[in-house]
Amino acid sequence: MHSFIEQLSPAGALAEPAGRALLACLISFVLTMMFAPRVIRALISLKIGQPIRTAEEVHKLAELHGAKAGTPTMGGVLITGSMTAATLLCARMGNPFIIACLFVTLALGLLGFRDDYLKVAKKTSDGISARKKLLIQFLAGLAGVTFLYLYPEGAPRVELNDYVSSLFIPFYGQVNLPWYVYIPFGTVVVMSASNAVNLTDGLDGLASGCSVTTGISYAILAAICGNWLMADSLDIPFHPGAGEISVFMMALVGACLGFLWHNCYPARVFMGDTGSLALGGAFGMAAVCTAQELLFIVIGGVFVMEAVSVVLQVGSFKLRHGKRIFAMAPIHHHFELKGWKETQVITRFWMISLLLAFLGLFLITTA
Repeated sequence: MHSFIEQLSPAGALAEPAGRALLACLISFVLTMMFAPRVIRALISLKIGQPIRTAEEVHKLAELHGAKAGTPTMGGVLITGSMTAATLLCARMGNPFIIACLFVTLALGLLGFRDDYLKVAKKTSDGISARKKLLIQFLAGLAGVTFLYLYPEGAPRVELNDYVSSLFIPFYGQVNLPWYVYIPFGTVVVMSASNAVNLTDGLDGLASGCSVTTGISYAILAAICGNWLMADSLDIPFHPGAGEISVFMMALVGACLGFLWHNCYPARVFMGDTGSLALGGAFGMAAVCTAQELLFIVIGGVFVMEAVSVVLQVGSFKLRHGKRIFAMAPIHHHFELKGWKETQVITRFWMISLLLAFLGLFLITTA
């Protein structure tokens, strides 16, 4: 399909990934906006509403979020559906990066869908057990990362497995990881990113808004990784097919923008685990595919901050005999309980996400 789209451009602008990336963003945005009202009505009619944890579980937070009970969830199908359709239309589907990214995104989206379904069916906040969820995330990430390493492709200037096993380190440059380090490391990156976005999705528009800035940043990184002159001048890993990742990332950005239209405060629909697990998996794979795993700590800094706050809270509770660091974790709830309005938390976290995206892009110039 991408070859047909390329022919539509008289100046050949759509022959390059950058042009098709912008088109993918527009298509996914339009698709999300078109289908969102229908999907929301369907979710309401099917009574697929968000279960809210009780006062016994979360105390004061239940009062703050009580009005959200029953808001349609599983809206992540809009994001995954639109970005997949736009990617299929605009990207070169023989590209191994696109294959791996789509596989992991859809696999984790299905996992999230099942988790959301169980929560709605049982009318509780408990879905798939944490152990099973982590196992499936591990297997999906392992499959995507291993596929990239073993993909039988010889490419100009660099072999695919040499490229993906590279790692860019700010202020240093690139290093090559042996397969027995790269595969577990890449798998953990995908798992961690998936869970980090999932933990961030607790306020209206927070995860979808931060996903826009993160997605644009990785689209820019992918475009650089696919351009030999730019990659060489910045001393970051190069692969001629890496530019296609920008098409996938911008399809994600367009879908998130369309979803944010309906997900901003007060939200008419939530993405649920269907969307958050898939988005996190997509970012994890984008980080692996661009060999910019470490930069996710900065570019996806809001997601990382949310995940780290949970780890610190749980660790403190266990090691310090019930003492907590935060009023509540993830950290966006801490600020709510400290008196910030929900809209203040969301807007300020969006601002932090944007600034961290700028910082992450600056760091690629430091090698």
